[in-house]
Amino acid sequence: MLTLDKIYHAAFVLRDVARRTDLIAASRLNSDSDLYLKTENLQLTGSFKVRGAYYKISQLTDEERAKGVIACSAGNHAQGVALAATRMGIKSIVCMPDGAPIMKVESTKKLGARVELVKGAYDDAHDRAVELQRETGMTFIHPYDDDLVMAGQGTIGLEILDQLPDVEAVIVPVGGGGLLSGVAFAIKSLRPDVKVYGVQAAGAASMYNAYHDHRYETLDQVDTFADGIAVKTPGENTYELIQRYVDDIVTVSEDEIAAAILALMENQKLVAEGAGATPVAAALFGKLPIAGKKTVCLISGGNIDVNILSRVITRGLIMSGRKTNLMIALEDKPGQLTRVSEIISGLGANVVSVQYDLADPNMTVTSCFLKLGLETRDAAQIEAIKKALAAEGFKLVSERA
Repeated sequence: MLTLDKIYHAAFVLRDVARRTDLIAASRLNSDSDLYLKTENLQLTGSFKVRGAYYKISQLTDEERAKGVIACSAGNHAQGVALAATRMGIKSIVCMPDGAPIMKVESTKKLGARVELVKGAYDDAHDRAVELQRETGMTFIHPYDDDLVMAGQGTIGLEILDQLPDVEAVIVPVGGGGLLSGVAFAIKSLRPDVKVYGVQAAGAASMYNAYHDHRYETLDQVDTFADGIAVKTPGENTYELIQRYVDDIVTVSEDEIAAAILALMENQKLVAEGAGATPVAAALFGKLPIAGKKTVCLISGGNIDVNILSRVITRGLIMSGRKTNLMIALEDKPGQLTRVSEIISGLGANVVSVQYDLADPNMTVTSCFLKLGLETRDAAQIEAIKKALAAEGFKLVSERA
């Protein structure tokens, strides 16, 4: 059973292990609310997960330590388990989905764990870890549905209340629910007036569905680049605690998450992974009633693969109106491209790619499609460009990201 005493004890155990991460003001992200960021992306191993994993392993008996530990993870819990086990001289095995970011897999190995890649999603890795646990007798370190793990994560709630005593709302990523349940329990136990919200990727909304349907349920599949919260089945214990202590759970789209990652990089010089950026996405796109409130967004992790980051930046640029593609139907005659360029440059945008399509069967022989890639300021500038082109008689055929 999760108690406040366990969370305080976890804080004591973790005092020389987990960083007391900074809480920084982020007024440039959202002018409508007094926004702050709890930077767990700057935590040891790049994620909050080390808190719960280390505290859980620290409480094992000598007999359990001798047999070793086993875990399943998309990457962040894996690193926390590996670090904790290695520091305590304990053997560790971690089962990870084969689609886990290479960086997380390699980091887990470097921290001392034996990694077994399992085909499928997190839940498939979980099933394999349970199977191995039965075969080996090792102790299973659950990534979220464990009181001691939740107590470790709950130490973040204590830190937030200490760092911002007049906080009014806290937004937390949710996958299986260990972080949200631990933080919500800590905050609500000490400050029941503070609103605690969860935010989940729309493509992996298992806890969102369970919370709003008031029944425990499992998704058939998940589809999100926020691998840290790509969970088909939420925790049973975490579900009960979240039902009791959390004020609401909302979802954000992949494009909204990408835009949040980009905003964090540009405005705060912080790198967040998909799961870590979901609270900022919820704040940026008005998913929660936080206007005028002192609000903390918990940036849970920063372990994002650089290849994914490149694609995410592109998606974020498109979502925020900083990049777009236009396709224009032109009469194939001199001067057309020059006039189009004059209109676009006159409105302050930059053309970064130009392509002619003369072979499309849907156009006349004397026509062509002009495909342009543009760097723009925002969505309003894109609309102004479209209107100016239309006013000059140019026909916009389609707009593609």
